[in-house]
Amino acid sequence: MDYTLFLTVLRQLDFERTQFDKRMETYSEGQKKKVLLAGSLCKPANLYIWDEPLNYIDVFSRMQLEQVICRYAPTMIFVEHDQAFVEHVATGILEPDCGRIIRK
Repeated sequence: MDYTLFLTVLRQLDFERTQFDKRMETYSEGQKKKVLLAGSLCKPANLYIWDEPLNYIDVFSRMQLEQVICRYAPTMIFVEHDQAFVEHVATGILEPDCGRIIRK
């Protein structure tokens, strides 16, 4: 993983520079989630699969995550219950009841 890119993505998720020198055990659940999401995005992949990426994420960080995803446009499948996030980020929605994809 490109460490500089990792730190850049963390900063784009409003991760304070002072946190870079602290141990993970001292991070809040939201900060830990940001580290996991940034780490995921910094690993080259053909497909990212995320399960409820907004758990423990505050509203401001959610908006920043939307911007990062829209800017880099990775191919991803995610499960998320936040309808506003889905509407801003998803290019298609798989309906669980019928298995069909609805395009935006």
